[in-house]
Amino acid sequence: MENKVVSVEDLNIKIKLDEGILTPVRGISFAIRENETLGLVGESGCGKSLTSKAILGINDKKCLTSGKINFNVDGKVINLLDLKFGGKEIRSIRGKTVSMIFQEPMSSFSPLFTIGHQITEFVRLHLTKDKNKAKEIAIEAMRRVGIANPEKRYKQYPHEFSGGMLQRALIAMALVCNPKLLIADEPTTALDVTIQAQILELMKELQKEYKMAILYITHDLGTVAKICDRVAVMYLGKIVEIAPVVDLFKNPQHPYTIGLLGSVHKIGGGHDRLFSIEGTVPLAMNLENKCGFYDRCIYRDTKLCCQEEPALREVKEGHFVACYRDASTFEKQNK
Repeated sequence: MENKVVSVEDLNIKIKLDEGILTPVRGISFAIRENETLGLVGESGCGKSLTSKAILGINDKKCLTSGKINFNVDGKVINLLDLKFGGKEIRSIRGKTVSMIFQEPMSSFSPLFTIGHQITEFVRLHLTKDKNKAKEIAIEAMRRVGIANPEKRYKQYPHEFSGGMLQRALIAMALVCNPKLLIADEPTTALDVTIQAQILELMKELQKEYKMAILYITHDLGTVAKICDRVAVMYLGKIVEIAPVVDLFKNPQHPYTIGLLGSVHKIGGGHDRLFSIEGTVPLAMNLENKCGFYDRCIYRDTKLCCQEEPALREVKEGHFVACYRDASTFEKQNK
């Protein structure tokens, strides 16, 4: 896998409902290398969180998952989907080799135990059974993420922490075992912009220190520009565009990506009306064999876009798009 930490290949997730089979994730593939941050972008319900939970092995049993999630564990490539759901092997990888920062830090900690106790129990599960040693490691992890006076904070309960401090504590727990892959699912959603900037800077510093790969899940394009190296744009359960972050912002190729970027207000942009994508996302059930974005696309072509769903194709080195049309035709139509 070269220096790839994780490689997702043709991942599909299906959920049986009374109305039929819902397919919220449909054949997506991507890889993340050491010291790289891949942003996974898309609107709510496009399959971002289900993808991350599949990597961590915490999706509900009703989610029927297929494909491959190849993970490099000490030089040995393991397909995480081959491991028993909830089994000892997947539990030894989850938390130690792959960690996750969830959206809501308050709901990630039990209100019945101190922050220090919860981090220490995590250390004892994966690193050492020695209580004193585990406590030392937990306090050092809290200090490492910028929690002032960690010896005192160690004894405090979640309600005694601010939102920013709770997020730091959650990052401390996620990084205490020095994971190879960190999954960050909207980690700054509940924080004000000042704390957001501090958390993002902290993640970048810790990534440099430990050379870990990061899967950063968000709908906020501003944070994507700040922290990510590459970006994968998801729509209706599929990746429709993936590219280096600078190239994606300067030269978007998919109509959905163009719409997303056009809906963001730019400093100095005056009072022009922001672009909006018409319509709503269809339900990922009983889909027709055509481009999933067809009904909302202002550039759609009846013959071209309805032949079958387009696959990702490389339009530039490292830049892939799932669209039949060339972006230059969009510019001509806009004139």
